[in-house]
Amino acid sequence: MEIFLITAPGQQDLLAQEAREKGFKVTSLMHGGITLRGEWPDVWRANLQLRGATRVLARISEFRALYLSQLEMNIRELDWDSILPHGTSVAIEATCHKSKIYHAGAAKERVENAMSACGYVVFQQADDAQHSIRIRIERDVVTVSLDTSGDPLHKRGHKEAVNKAPMRETMASMFLREAKFNGKVPLYDPMCGSGTIPMEAAEIARRLDSGRARNFAFQTLPNFDAEAYAKMGSPERPAAHPIFGSDRDNGAITMSTANAARAGLNDTITFHHASVGDITPPCETPGLVIINPPYGGRIGNKKPLFGLYASFGERMKSHFKGWRVAIITTDAALANATTLPFKPAGATVDHGGMKVRLWQTDAL
Repeated sequence: MEIFLITAPGQQDLLAQEAREKGFKVTSLMHGGITLRGEWPDVWRANLQLRGATRVLARISEFRALYLSQLEMNIRELDWDSILPHGTSVAIEATCHKSKIYHAGAAKERVENAMSACGYVVFQQADDAQHSIRIRIERDVVTVSLDTSGDPLHKRGHKEAVNKAPMRETMASMFLREAKFNGKVPLYDPMCGSGTIPMEAAEIARRLDSGRARNFAFQTLPNFDAEAYAKMGSPERPAAHPIFGSDRDNGAITMSTANAARAGLNDTITFHHASVGDITPPCETPGLVIINPPYGGRIGNKKPLFGLYASFGERMKSHFKGWRVAIITTDAALANATTLPFKPAGATVDHGGMKVRLWQTDAL
């Protein structure tokens, strides 16, 4: 069947690269997602292992419908008892584009009627229901997809505390991939916040599955094989090099340390308190310095940030010879304030309504 993986718009190429490395058959890419071809075990493994996917949708049916009555009839005729536990709660999302069925609200209502007639409890909000079904009507072709993830996949199951405007784990992992981080060199994040980037890096270094500590919606489906799923875990390896994080905020260090401990990563990551203007290499072997600094986008005033970026760049040039540097930010002017020798910036990525890119250097 067709399996659709949602990702941050702009990171679909990186997710396709990851999926191919994990042995999945990638059939197409589009802005904000990729399509795989596979079977139900591939759905389970994609949820468990792919760090850059935010949701995994199983496409369970496709048919043509010109009228709302056709839509409702076709939904009723699907063998739902083989797909969902009978009587479970469901929520419906619907979109229409260039079709004779043009009203998404009416389409949603008809599908809800059909699901109720088939014995399912319909909720209006996906967060309230046990399962979510997505209906896409494109040029009169209806695609019915089941969200097999449940909670978004950036929720790894470790974090209880996050700082303001955090970067999601899925996005951070793809920026690490873009920066060519594979665990074979040390990594240092001197603006670590709640520890997202160091934790993702440590899991990559140790080859830990991103979904190992959480549950998924597919685990309640009739066709789920718990024994087969238990054998899908990646073989863990020791980290070849340590991971480091620091922050000027002591509260962030306390938060990061606790989050890493819950994830079983406290023997791989070392956190310490330091301002950017005072940082020094945390180990003798050069590696990758990567930061997700403030952008100023939420308050609209970037002027105070130029000094921070300049201070970071000066510290890199004076103390981090041999290290590569990567910065995630919104503005070329902010990146250029570091005066670091950046290569051309990466693809634009949608991050909470802002457009961010990765700027990176070769070894300084």
